[in-house]
Amino acid sequence: MIGAIEAGGTKFVCAVSDENFNIVERVSFKTTHPEETMKNVFSFFDSYKELKAIGIGSFGPIDINKSSTKYGYITSTPKPGWRDFNFLGEIKKHYNIPIGWTTDVNAACLGEYEMGSAAENKSCIYLTIGTGIGGGAILNGNFVEGFGHPEMGHILVKPHLKDNFKGWCPYHGNCLEGLAAGPSVEKRYGTKAQNLENNHEIWQILAYYIAQALVNYSLILRPEKIILGGGVMKGPGMLELIKEEFNVLLADYIEIPPVDEYIVKPSLGDNAGIIGGLILARKLAFESI
Repeated sequence: MIGAIEAGGTKFVCAVSDENFNIVERVSFKTTHPEETMKNVFSFFDSYKELKAIGIGSFGPIDINKSSTKYGYITSTPKPGWRDFNFLGEIKKHYNIPIGWTTDVNAACLGEYEMGSAAENKSCIYLTIGTGIGGGAILNGNFVEGFGHPEMGHILVKPHLKDNFKGWCPYHGNCLEGLAAGPSVEKRYGTKAQNLENNHEIWQILAYYIAQALVNYSLILRPEKIILGGGVMKGPGMLELIKEEFNVLLADYIEIPPVDEYIVKPSLGDNAGIIGGLILARKLAFESI
């Protein structure tokens, strides 16, 4: 048996599967304060005595630098109660098994790379656009990271000419997350995105910001595929609007695959993160095979 934790700022998902990723049990619960949330995690996994490894994909920022004194911590998150929380350390106190540790978007990226939309590719980027914006990248089976993990949601973008919103990111104001994540819509108009009409100008504005980011990622990382997930992508016609804006902004400067094959939605849907966590766990449990 192997386990996985998809730790989101809104909810946690925990799952146990066999080594072929046939899920035996899966639960989800609200992300509250660490003590209560971790109690729910332990209550779930304690039932499985034959667990060989757990893969964790966590909201962040997190410390993935193994030489750091805060390796395994959630660090500068604005999520109340979770700043400087030793997530990995708490798990290791309870389970003496290999534990994989990465970001939630890296886990989703791994799921799509191994079993989803990028299964035929050697490189990809996964971007989630929801309550926040985060991204992960894989090249030849390895996460793209160095001193820390990428923070793709906090790159700076040019304001849309019709958009006077100053952004909501507590660190940068009008970064990509501050202008295009789900909460930016409600802070602009006082209502959630799903309450706005399909032809509202906000969809074109959001597409413009996201397309700018995709151009930047394309120029720097040159991936074979970009996969877009998260709640904002469920907005009316978002994928097509983004591809249209992307083509205009890129202006044929570099060669990319056909855009309909290059910018896609996750084929694993909302399961990408938990499947990625299970893949991470399997690699740890059976790496000698």
